[in-house]
Amino acid sequence: MSDHHDDKSHGKSHDKSHWLDQPGNIKMLVRGLVGFGFLLFIADAFYHKHVHFEAEAFFGFYAIVGFVAFFLIVLAGKQLRKILMRPEDYYDD
Repeated sequence: MSDHHDDKSHGKSHDKSHWLDQPGNIKMLVRGLVGFGFLLFIADAFYHKHVHFEAEAFFGFYAIVGFVAFFLIVLAGKQLRKILMRPEDYYDD
């Protein structure tokens, strides 16, 4: 018996190209998401806000806070990776 698993034995071939494998589709997806985020940011000017704190009334407050929080989480994750990262062969016998 062999521990090697052949993907073709399960009836699936990895030769197929998926729509996310093409760089043009990735660019289109990123542009669409950026455009949608921009539209949501602009939409903030067109509805009445029921705020609890004065800062919430500023234009784009939640978009800006969300972006800054996500940015800080990514930076913290990069630093945490330095602490938690294991060698490539860590789990090998």
